[in-house]
Amino acid sequence: MNMRDHGGNLDQAMARFGGAATAWIDLSTGINRVPYPVGRMEQTAWTSLPTTADHDALVGAARIAYRIAPAADVVPVAGAQAAIQMLPRLLSAGHAKVLKAKVLRPSYNEHGASLRAAGWQVSEHDHLSQLYGADLAVLVNPNNPDGRSWSPAQVMELRRNVGVLVVDESFADPVPEQSVASLAGAGGLYVLRSFGKFYGLAGVRLGFVLGAPDDIAPLAEMAGPWPVAGPALQIGRAALQDRAWQDRTTARLARETVEIDGIARAAGWSLAGGASLFRLYVTPNARAAQDHLARHHIWSRIFPYSQHYLRLGLPGDRAEWARLAAACRLAGEGEHPR
Repeated sequence: MNMRDHGGNLDQAMARFGGAATAWIDLSTGINRVPYPVGRMEQTAWTSLPTTADHDALVGAARIAYRIAPAADVVPVAGAQAAIQMLPRLLSAGHAKVLKAKVLRPSYNEHGASLRAAGWQVSEHDHLSQLYGADLAVLVNPNNPDGRSWSPAQVMELRRNVGVLVVDESFADPVPEQSVASLAGAGGLYVLRSFGKFYGLAGVRLGFVLGAPDDIAPLAEMAGPWPVAGPALQIGRAALQDRAWQDRTTARLARETVEIDGIARAAGWSLAGGASLFRLYVTPNARAAQDHLARHHIWSRIFPYSQHYLRLGLPGDRAEWARLAAACRLAGEGEHPR
């Protein structure tokens, strides 16, 4: 099994099925395909080193947008992925014994892979209570790829029963009531937020880690003096302050998850779960379903641990929706083997 298997590998799809990148609809990630409009940026974002004022303005916008606890500190990083790779090394530093980490499965596989790479003993579990007793537990909420979610009360109960808890809220923007950002001042709790997914700007490489000041200070030191580029600071601040865009996008995603579920049913696939930016379907043969869509230049996500799971992000404009609907209709009519 390739433990670092990912979506977003469009180059592999093009190598197998042909076509230029512009001809493809990449639904293999949970990235919003109707991105925040960047607009013009100040020239200094490109030509000058980021300043403390730039950093503080972004953090201030994040505090309001994510409803972060006043007692918590915030460190911007180059995407949630940067934190996923740094935290295992930070939290194991100075320990002579092998530490034990528990991850809820299925999950975003970079958590387990990064922990193993840093020397942690990692086990995967099916239920929240099975994470109890870990030196470190990882919870993705809402979960990727199946969309399961847990209330703040359940998350904090888990926190009380493990040494350290990392909560990955990369897909929590449309469901702020599920977030524990407002509780992030508690020691031993790290909350990760991704900017690129909800705002559709993954290339900006921006994310945040929230936590108690004593926990965040060593991470900020590890991240270094300029962990986020000047354009990311400027774009992130503008987007996080745009409440009207956030509200419109959340409402649109709610409508479109219903629409894509209907399209998938036409292909004969049943809903296994999902969140606002992606849906997980059970298919008779996930590889065949992925290949069928790929022949129509639509790329999807399958998983090495399941022969049946197919995950789809949401299309962007109406032309993309029409292409997906047509391809799924043909699948339901038996164009590809099941």
